[in-house]
This record gives sequence, structure tokens and C-alpha cells, in this order.
Amino acid sequence: MERCPWCEGFDLYRAYHDSEWGVPLYDDRSLFELLILEGAQAGLSWATILKKRENYRRAFDGFDPVKIAAYDDGKVAALLADSGIVRNRAKVAAAIQNAKAYLALTDDGPSFSDFLWRFVDDVPIQNQWTSMAEVPARTTRSDAMSKALGRAGFKFVGSTICYAFMQSSGMVNDHLTTCPRHGEVKDRFHR
Repeated sequence: MERCPWCEGFDLYRAYHDSEWGVPLYDDRSLFELLILEGAQAGLSWATILKKRENYRRAFDGFDPVKIAAYDDGKVAALLADSGIVRNRAKVAAAIQNAKAYLALTDDGPSFSDFLWRFVDDVPIQNQWTSMAEVPARTTRSDAMSKALGRAGFKFVGSTICYAFMQSSGMVNDHLTTCPRHGEVKDRFHR
């Protein structure tokens, strides 16, 4: 059996594929981090973001939404000068807005995890793809997630970004059936 072909190229990518991608994730802060990173990826490769992930964690205070929501102009300027992250004004502004939206959403409502997992009825979808050509870039579920996040005030959450988020957070198992991780993720990880 062979790994999914998208992860070939460098060790960090393979390690991410082999230990994180597709594993169901339920922790609110980890889901928030992943959503911000998926948005940062827009127009770039995941490899670029993965290489910068530790820098993002440092620069964005461990993805603490309370701290991020309070960022002022000085902190924004520091982020835009930080070569360890993608220095894109719109993406930095989106991270701050998303922290505010996260806090508003979870203040009286469900946990962030519960809010997100409802788009797959709280159960990971087990796809049976045999080639990368079969894997969609978006689905009706990612469309629904995108719309709901947008209504809640989130930015950089288009349907394609949401589907990539659903894949990486294990809401959908999009490991190819020829990949050993497909069965491992399906059999080992449950809520």
C-alpha cells in the first residue's frame, strides 16, 4: 500500500500525513488554529503553511482567541513585519476577526467543536476514493459550513477552504483506500 500521493516531497509533509491529516479533531482551540491556518493557505500550498506553523503558533499567542481578538495596530504591524508567517494584511485581519467571531459564537452557544462537527452529523464521513482525481475540492457540506461561518462573521472560510479544513480535521476521511492511513483513521479514531 502506498501513501496518498499529495504528501510526497519532504519529510514534514509525510509526517503530517502519517500522524495528523484526517484524524478526527475535537479540541476547540486546535480547530480554531486549523481554521486560521487553512485560511492562511488560500492561494498558497499547504507545505508553505506547514513549514511556518510553529512560527504562527508563536506569533499568534498559541492561537488563543481572547488574545488575538484584542490585537491592536501595534500587534498587527508586528505581525506584518514577521517573516515567519505569511505577511498578508487581509489574512492577518481575518485571523483577528475570526477570533472575535469565535468568541461571539461560543459565548452563549455550542462549543466550537460541536458547531463544526454538526456539518457531518457528528460522525466522520468515510470516503472510499481510489485516486486523487475523485477527491472533490468542495461539497454541499463544505458549502453549508462556509455559509454558516460567514454568517457568524468569519473570514477566509470559502467552501474550498472549509473542505480542506474538513479533510485535515478528520471530519471526512479522504485518505485514498490504497493508503494505509485510510483504515487506521477509520478504525482507530472515534469521538
